[in-house]
Amino acid sequence: MGDWRTIRTFEREEIMKRVARFKKLKGSDGGLPDSPLPECRRKLYAVIGFQPPIDRASGAATSPVGEDASAMPAIAIAEGFNLGYCKAKPGKGPLMHNHDTNETFIPITGRWRCEWNEGGAMQYVDLNPYDVISFPPGVARRFMNVTYDEPGTEHLLMFVIGGNQPQAEFTPAAMRRCEEYAARKPTAAPRPTSRARPARSRRRARA
Repeated sequence: MGDWRTIRTFEREEIMKRVARFKKLKGSDGGLPDSPLPECRRKLYAVIGFQPPIDRASGAATSPVGEDASAMPAIAIAEGFNLGYCKAKPGKGPLMHNHDTNETFIPITGRWRCEWNEGGAMQYVDLNPYDVISFPPGVARRFMNVTYDEPGTEHLLMFVIGGNQPQAEFTPAAMRRCEEYAARKPTAAPRPTSRARPARSRRRARA
């Protein structure tokens, strides 16, 4: 982009490429290390940005919205920030993770619990719609829908993450949980091959 002080006229077509209709957003429920876990089931929507990170130090490092959602942002720009939504039912949310840039949460519907630190140092705060919490880099955090008086109802959380290619990294404890679940999950037994049997003659012997 050129000098921001230089104002130019934008055609409607240019600006309409920067409009995201909520009903048309494409969400993803996979692409992250904790996606298969029952307690982590959620759908992530990449609305603005979320270019895939280039440098991944370990298997725990990934895009904040996962590889699936980061491949289909509604507004594919790189202008210093990223915006997305998370939709989940009560009791669901990601495991503890960290980001290389700021992450801010804003509930849109329902009540959401934001936790930080792990083990005995863990703290949390519950947020109502339009409340805001902002985490700096280097803080282990997670969020969870705690609207338990509406069982089975999905609610929506907005998140804003700084940078052009932000990274998320799950904590060692979170990765152990993912590995333990993967090890315990039974593998589907192969189906036996069914072979067609020759038809039997049903004709009765004549007396």
